[in-house]
Amino acid sequence: MRVAAAFDWDGVPRAPVLKYYLYKATKAVEFYRPIMYLFFLAQGLDFTQIAILEVIYNLTTLFGEIPTGYVGDRVGRRNSLLIGTVLIAVTLLGIGLSSSFLTLAVLYACWSAGYNFRSGSEDAWLYDTLTDELSEGEFAHVRGRGESASLAVGAGAAIVGGYLGSIDLSYPWFVAAVVTGVGAVVLLTLDDPETYKQSESDDLSFRRTVGIVKEALSQRNLRAFILYYYVLYAAVTYLVFVFLQPIFRTVVVDIGIAPVQVESLLGWFYAAYSLVGAVLSYYTGAIKERVGVKTWFVVLPFLVGAALVGMYFVPVLALPTFLVARGLSDVTRSFAGQYVNNRIETLGRATVLSAMAMVSGLAVVPFQLGSGVISDYVSPLFALAAAGGVLIVGSGLLLLWETPVKDGVPNS
Repeated sequence: MRVAAAFDWDGVPRAPVLKYYLYKATKAVEFYRPIMYLFFLAQGLDFTQIAILEVIYNLTTLFGEIPTGYVGDRVGRRNSLLIGTVLIAVTLLGIGLSSSFLTLAVLYACWSAGYNFRSGSEDAWLYDTLTDELSEGEFAHVRGRGESASLAVGAGAAIVGGYLGSIDLSYPWFVAAVVTGVGAVVLLTLDDPETYKQSESDDLSFRRTVGIVKEALSQRNLRAFILYYYVLYAAVTYLVFVFLQPIFRTVVVDIGIAPVQVESLLGWFYAAYSLVGAVLSYYTGAIKERVGVKTWFVVLPFLVGAALVGMYFVPVLALPTFLVARGLSDVTRSFAGQYVNNRIETLGRATVLSAMAMVSGLAVVPFQLGSGVISDYVSPLFALAAAGGVLIVGSGLLLLWETPVKDGVPNS
């Protein structure tokens, strides 16, 4: 039975979970997100150059995920999170001060490296912390609550970021750097779970780590799931966040909004976008119980793909589609984390999760390059419609080949 406020459920220690929520609330992305791509366009970049920046980010992810996941397994989840958070804070400050494509390219590589250190270690830390209390089955619920906390704080941050951006597009980056730094302070108060400490991580060689990753990826049901979610769905939906701002600007100006009001209006839109996401993420556990993970993954790609195609023919549909996109993405990521964590062991967990992110980072590269070129030659709306078509067709073909999500939890 769940207990209000003090605990997420009976038996789970209050302090680690609350500190996890606080850490999630300091991610600060909503400060700069409403103006991020407008900032890049203001520096003289075109869509192809922006796409190249995203490719640099994902190639850094590709080559850095397994090594940084290995670091997380060797030096501890908390220490890996701390390294990544400090690196991200410094990078955000640098982006706000930058004014050239080459400088941004270097900073994008550093930015990606920071998230590399956090990507596998964050979920690994949480899952092992819950395992200490025999509550790992609640991973999706707690992770969803953490995303909800992040998005709820982000709602206010988006409004602030939008108004700061209307004054100077660099200011949101500076504020985000400071708030991210607060997250590093929170991490200093955390400890690694006992499950991790007892996992013989000191004897974990890189060769053994690679063997663990290969063994995990050799599972047939995981291979199908990786293709379905980490390759196809994640790659396509990533483009939604890249093109939200230019499409939003086009749509609202077409319906009569003055161009000078776009930045502040984007702040309010991102606030609503974060609140919708916070509500959906908060009820991740309830969605899991009522809808089911298998049904969610089978149905969602077709709904999202249809929405992306529909936006091209009725552009105003972009507004409600974007409004729920973040929440759907976070709920889906929590389900994916639960599904994968249930099928891998503690030893090497951060590396395996980082390998999943690496696969996703590689898969998104051709989507980014193709969408950037298509956007310059046709429009961002057409690029998203094409991606939506790929999502529908690709998901259908994968379902004919293999059901990517199996019911139940495998025996350990």
